[in-house]
Amino acid sequence: MTLPLADARMVRRWLRDVASRKRGDFAAMLTLFVLASLLGLVGPRLLGVLVDAVAAGTRPPVDVLAAVFLAVLLAQAALRRWGHVRATRFGEHLLATAREDFTEHVLRLPIGTVEDAGTGDLLSRATSDVDRIEYAARYAAPEILTSSIAVVLTVVAMLVTSPLLTAGVLVSVPLLVLTTRWYWRRANAVLERMLAAWGDVQASATETVTGARTVEALGLAERRVAHNDRALRAAVATEHAHRSLLARWLPTLDLAYLLPVAAVLAIGGVAYRAGLAGLGDITAVTLYLLAMSGPLVELLAWVEELQVGSVGLRRILGVRRVRPARGGARVTPSGRDVQLRDVRFAYRDGHDVLHGIDLDIVAGERLMIIGPSGSGKSTLARLLAGVAEPGGGTVSLGGVDLRRWSHDQLRGEVLLLTQEHHVFAATVRENLMADGDDDHLHDVLTVVGADDWVRSLPDGLETRLGSGTLSVPPAVAQQLALARVLLADPPVVVLDEATAAMASGTARQAERSVAAALAGRTVISIAHRLDAARDADRILLLDGGRVAALGSHDELLAEGGSYARVLAAAGVAEAPVTTSHDSPVR
Repeated sequence: MTLPLADARMVRRWLRDVASRKRGDFAAMLTLFVLASLLGLVGPRLLGVLVDAVAAGTRPPVDVLAAVFLAVLLAQAALRRWGHVRATRFGEHLLATAREDFTEHVLRLPIGTVEDAGTGDLLSRATSDVDRIEYAARYAAPEILTSSIAVVLTVVAMLVTSPLLTAGVLVSVPLLVLTTRWYWRRANAVLERMLAAWGDVQASATETVTGARTVEALGLAERRVAHNDRALRAAVATEHAHRSLLARWLPTLDLAYLLPVAAVLAIGGVAYRAGLAGLGDITAVTLYLLAMSGPLVELLAWVEELQVGSVGLRRILGVRRVRPARGGARVTPSGRDVQLRDVRFAYRDGHDVLHGIDLDIVAGERLMIIGPSGSGKSTLARLLAGVAEPGGGTVSLGGVDLRRWSHDQLRGEVLLLTQEHHVFAATVRENLMADGDDDHLHDVLTVVGADDWVRSLPDGLETRLGSGTLSVPPAVAQQLALARVLLADPPVVVLDEATAAMASGTARQAERSVAAALAGRTVISIAHRLDAARDADRILLLDGGRVAALGSHDELLAEGGSYARVLAAAGVAEAPVTTSHDSPVR
């Protein structure tokens, strides 16, 4: 799944909203740029007065004109400087708003949508696309605004000086309009593909680094390098396509700058002989035209950066078009029994992963789901936690379909913990996401087997973890994730291979301790280690997305069916094991 892009209307509305929040800075910035541009028009007019005086045989006040000219230049430089400071401040506000809005909307997205979009798309929007907006907001936008104001005011000054001579500017208008329109119509699509391609590069690199151990263990290094090379070549190809458009567009702009000068001089010569224009007017208009070429060059030169930033902003604002996680009124369940009725699910139309699952899980039960790889265990876990919605049938908690639960209320009732854990760049205490006292936190860490590790840290619970500080072993990361579950204390817990990164002995001890700590709550565990299944109240064996067996360990073993064959194939001892349900953590 690829996240959508915002349309031009959404971008304009968002920019208007941001400008309205900082209307004072925006108005001050605009005023300073207008004043600076107006002062820039004084110089050519003064030179025109000087030429007219010389042509009339009078002695011009050169000293006065020079002093005025110098004062105008200094004032213009000061106004432009202040204007750029205001523009930078406004750009920083725009950038901060874009980042905050993006983070806010991403956090409101359904977990399934985030997973389907993949890390690369979101990561590139949150990093490289924000960087492109930052450059456009800090540099491109102020320069384009300054240049646009200067061009408009210069044309007005030319018209006031001599409408006849100003007509020479029209000779370049068709060339500018046609070529710029040609470029813009093609560039947007190319830039969209380019940013998406660089997102794929970032995703490929991130996934390769994150899964480095798996890549090395399975000997996939050459395949990953080839995959990264393909993604990079695709991104470079889009860069070349964009540069090709620029190479054909920019030369026409050079011609558009020169044609008006030639036209104004030709018209000026004819008008002077006919007495329709003086030398001062011709000089002023020509200088205005030459002065306008600078802002015009700047305007068109920064268009590319603004266009790239605009596409980046469309990608960032595009998350607004995705329906957020369910909200609405709170539901009132009758108990906490979980029911599945004729549940079906497919990642692709016509290819069901689950086929008509019917299941009743009573509150407080410990259910273990086992089965071969690809049997649909993790998919069923996602449905039970409300992360994904069934394609057919219903999953309900307390008699209420999970699709009717608000996201916040459901997360307080059902918690899914997978084998993919994240350590935040924060302290141990902040990673546990709890405000409990130290003794309680250490009790929970003891249950999951991480307390000795935490106590060995230089600052204990206040030790900072994460990238650039203290590296956390994968097994400890899983133990911290289990601790979060215990501290959150949800009525229903779904554990999907939650101890996969731990050593076998440590994992079994953690599973037993967590099971004891979660006594009285509904615990649905998915595991490949079959020796853990005997501790459950019931066992569900999935095969090909269907229920192959359901019952207690002793019942299924006595039947001698699929479950007994699976145990025999795995070489697991058949003696039942009892486990205390007393909880050391409250």
